[in-house]
Amino acid sequence: MKNNERLANFALAGLTLAPLLVKVDPNLNVVLTACLTVYVGCYRSVKPTPPSETMSNEHAMRFPFVGSAMLLSLFLLFKFLSKDLVNAVLTCYFFALGIIALSATLLPAIKRYLPNHWNDDLITWHFPFFHSLEIEFTRSQIVAAIPGTFFCAWYASQKHWLANNILGLAFSIQAGLFVYDIFWVFFTPVMVSVAKSFDAPIKLLFPTRDAARPFSMLGLGDIVIPGIFVALALRFDVSRGKGSQYFKSAFLGYTVGLVLTIVVMNWFQAAQPALLYIVPSVIGFLAAHVIWNSEVKQLMEFDESKSAASSKDSSETKAGKKVE
Repeated sequence: MKNNERLANFALAGLTLAPLLVKVDPNLNVVLTACLTVYVGCYRSVKPTPPSETMSNEHAMRFPFVGSAMLLSLFLLFKFLSKDLVNAVLTCYFFALGIIALSATLLPAIKRYLPNHWNDDLITWHFPFFHSLEIEFTRSQIVAAIPGTFFCAWYASQKHWLANNILGLAFSIQAGLFVYDIFWVFFTPVMVSVAKSFDAPIKLLFPTRDAARPFSMLGLGDIVIPGIFVALALRFDVSRGKGSQYFKSAFLGYTVGLVLTIVVMNWFQAAQPALLYIVPSVIGFLAAHVIWNSEVKQLMEFDESKSAASSKDSSETKAGKKVE
């Protein structure tokens, strides 16, 4: 882990806990927390091997429709069923999901202190009655799951805003919505209604001094979706061995878009679809930088699997020359 990533982790942890001790301006808290989460998530996405699973153009185009169907379904559930019943079922779901997310987040820090065979040796567990279904895990993952289980139990029993935020940050670090976000926020009451009724870590809560509006909210999608784009910019930089050239542009665009969201929200005193401001900023800043450097074609043709293959061939060639 690089020093800047380690500092970002400590800063994010400190900022998350700060409202318990001192008054933190919620607008500043939103911007810093979201930006630090994107920063940490981007550097965690850089791995020596390319991802085994990819998202095709078809999947990307289908996602807003699937997301809209899920959002509308939740809205109807809250409208026609007991809110407590719906939230009880969802709490069970996020309890299990939270353990997995927290374990994955804590694992890099924990595995350094455990024996190597605990980190490497896989254990396979088959589901009873469904032996074709199996789960693979290591002893290190079990150790990392222990504090995650206790923490999720605290969240399920107390539903404290801090527990909600920590789980939300864990989800964000480990995970065509532009039009989707605008439509459901501006033209329907669905997005805001579900966000307020949904008692689960799908949003970050920032304490305010306003008794009528005790918390400001930021949806995890406003962190995760742009964060994927920013992470791709960083991985493009890493694949070429040029530091964080385009990552800085994309990250700056995300910060500017988020600040603009906060300004407009406070100006009109109304909920805003953050992606309306973040998406053009991220794409605009990165596009301007790429066009300036005349590297549009290289960026558009970037393929991690091909980059990894060429790097492997290069290393094998060098090794062969040394042997000769």
